Amino acid sequence: MSSRKHNFSAGPCTLPLTVLEEAQAEFVDYQGAGMSLIEMSHRGKHFDAVANEAMALAMEVSGAPDDFTVLFLQGGAILQFSMVPMNLLKPGLRAGYLNTGTWAKGAITDAREYGDVYVAWDGEADNYARMPAGGEIGIEDGTRYLHVTSNETIGGIQLREWPTVDVPMVADMSSDYLSRPIPWDRLDLVYGGVQKNLGPAGMAVVFVRKSILEETNRDIGRYLRYDIQASKQSMFNTPPVFTIYMLGKVLRWMRDEGGIPEMEARAAAKAALLYDTIDQSGDFYRCPVDVASRSHMNVVFRLPSEDLEAQFLGEAAGADLLNLEGHRNVGGCRASIYNALPHESVAALTDFMRSFQADNG
Repeated sequence: MSSRKHNFSAGPCTLPLTVLEEAQAEFVDYQGAGMSLIEMSHRGKHFDAVANEAMALAMEVSGAPDDFTVLFLQGGAILQFSMVPMNLLKPGLRAGYLNTGTWAKGAITDAREYGDVYVAWDGEADNYARMPAGGEIGIEDGTRYLHVTSNETIGGIQLREWPTVDVPMVADMSSDYLSRPIPWDRLDLVYGGVQKNLGPAGMAVVFVRKSILEETNRDIGRYLRYDIQASKQSMFNTPPVFTIYMLGKVLRWMRDEGGIPEMEARAAAKAALLYDTIDQSGDFYRCPVDVASRSHMNVVFRLPSEDLEAQFLGEAAGADLLNLEGHRNVGGCRASIYNALPHESVAALTDFMRSFQADNG
């Protein structure tokens, strides 16, 4: 019997058990080669096949059209906070950013080191409890792109409806990557760290429209140039072999489970179960997020007191419900319910929540 516990960590994420078991079986001796894949040359035939399959699966599962290419880049999403403006902004061009919370603020801070950046909508006055309505976004003249953070992992808010604006968008989708359809026609670039939904930490998956590669900035270091990375099929330097290997397995699992439509349906069902439990608790549990902006990936909630929250977290851990602490900057509780987290884990959590309320309400 498996001794695995219910892992609600915000990242690194829960991975499919079948994927972990497959990797375990292959780890020491990969396909009879007498060594592990992570010991082999990244230029050899074994890893070449792994990387090519992972890239093909990324395009297939995401639904990216042929005028996009996919890049596997080290540094996670935070390096992309810099690479995006480095590549896309030139003198005379500006970028608008939605300030929707912690990760958007990080993207804005870094982008300002490389170009003319303005805030097209600011959620600070609402304590980052909601995403903007379409008419609230202000696009200024000379804007090259609008940057959006589709899901704020810490704040538990999500762009449930993608904005329609007159400029291309760039999206950081780290914490809801491939959990729902991507509006490719509105985007020039999509990026995200893989450690939320797609694999172990160590890499970002970046989809970039091919036509803009002809226009990107050349006056930056070679690794940081999207055009060079694309021309080298993300093999400019030694890539994160293990992360790509695991990413390919997770993408294959997603495809075989029904792809993005199935992931989206599962996410909606898990989120509904958890939010219904919160909403039906008579304010014993309280979600501080505007209902229209509630995330289907990161569900944040509070209890009547911090002492009760500490008791809740301790007893939850004793019941094998792990990593429910809210981010250290905001406190409270947070359940991250990414693609590979089983529905049964959310059911176990909601059963515990009702029991805890009955004992302490």
